[in-house]
Amino acid sequence: MPTQDALFADAAPPSAGAVPLAERLRPQQLDDVVGQRHLLEPGRPLRVAYETGRLPSMILWGPPGVGKTTLARLLAGATGAHFIVLSAVLAGVKDIREAVEQAQALRRSARATVVFVDEVHRFNKAQQDAFLPHVEAGLFSFIGATTENPSFEVNSALLSRATVHVLKPLDDAELGELLARAQALLAAPPLTEAARGRLVEHADGDARRLLNAYENLVAAQPGAGELDEARLEATLGELLRRGDKGGDVFYDTISALHKSVRGSDPDAALYWLARLLDAGADPRYAARRLVRMASEDICLADPRALRLALDAAEVFERLGSPEGELALAQAAVYLAVAPKSNAVYKAWNAVRERVRVDGSRAVPMHLRNAQTKLMQGLGHGAGYRYAHDEAGGYAAGESYLPDGMQGVRFYEPVDRGLEQRIGQRLAELRESDDAANKPR
Repeated sequence: MPTQDALFADAAPPSAGAVPLAERLRPQQLDDVVGQRHLLEPGRPLRVAYETGRLPSMILWGPPGVGKTTLARLLAGATGAHFIVLSAVLAGVKDIREAVEQAQALRRSARATVVFVDEVHRFNKAQQDAFLPHVEAGLFSFIGATTENPSFEVNSALLSRATVHVLKPLDDAELGELLARAQALLAAPPLTEAARGRLVEHADGDARRLLNAYENLVAAQPGAGELDEARLEATLGELLRRGDKGGDVFYDTISALHKSVRGSDPDAALYWLARLLDAGADPRYAARRLVRMASEDICLADPRALRLALDAAEVFERLGSPEGELALAQAAVYLAVAPKSNAVYKAWNAVRERVRVDGSRAVPMHLRNAQTKLMQGLGHGAGYRYAHDEAGGYAAGESYLPDGMQGVRFYEPVDRGLEQRIGQRLAELRESDDAANKPR
């Protein structure tokens, strides 16, 4: 395992030209870190850990190139701890065992240990479980880095013993600051404003991607004057043609397709779909996005749209390219001309936000499960009205939300397509509720 001293060696040794620019610019102290102000400003959790030298176990969750590894190194350096790096792509239980043995040996000499696991989501359940007793016993501080949602990819037992910190993509100003540092380090010619903007756009919040692209640009234009957009595109072009799914052209095309469908323009929808497939995108990805559009932008205004999008995806699976692409085109046109509604999309987002910020409201007694006599004796299910036994199959005046939320509405149908009729039906049911709840 590498030693801490090796990990914190000067980032720009005499042979720095052979070291990637992103590594040469890696911050050596917390104040040099660009971005993540929500975690690093005074009083924020990682700043406190850095300044106090008290490092709890944590998960750093964020997209590539936002500083997960850098922060882990800096935090370990601030505590004076031995820093052990494991890559979940390459390591196994044997490597974990060796790390534990190192930590035990260091503990006997009164030295702390930090175990950093990159891409921790790639460890299976058994590998993640191997950390549990040692994290619980405080043998070492555990830092896991992941680009995937820890809720789904990290064992709940390990997750309960670590604080999750969410790292954000760098914004344009932060990427611009990094670019200025890189230009000064390389003593490179200036960039035109158009080239600078395009380079920042290309990075898409990823500092490593920004620095790699800039380094390639400078290396490809030795002795050049001002670096303009044409020179930049000449070096970016190959990256885009390789089908980099993080590239701006790819996502811009997807965005144009989605917005053309939402804007009810079938010609534009067909054009952007063709552009997407012509650029080498996986048609299955296009099919998934069409299914998403059917749910997000049409939904109950025309429920057939979702079925047709799913059918198009299935047809493509059966026929492949190019025959199956016609089904995707058919779905794109149908979605574009269908009536639009994002009412369910808005309602779902509103509900999720309410649940996120709200307390864990109790299930009302009349809605609770009453499987046993004990549960029945406690009042579970008492007073529940079976809707099928009520007039019109509707228990007028009944409430199904938790106490304190009566009358809250999340779903408001639009006055288009089938949702127009849904809205009328909901209005009738609400009138029945009002009548049933009037004082007698």
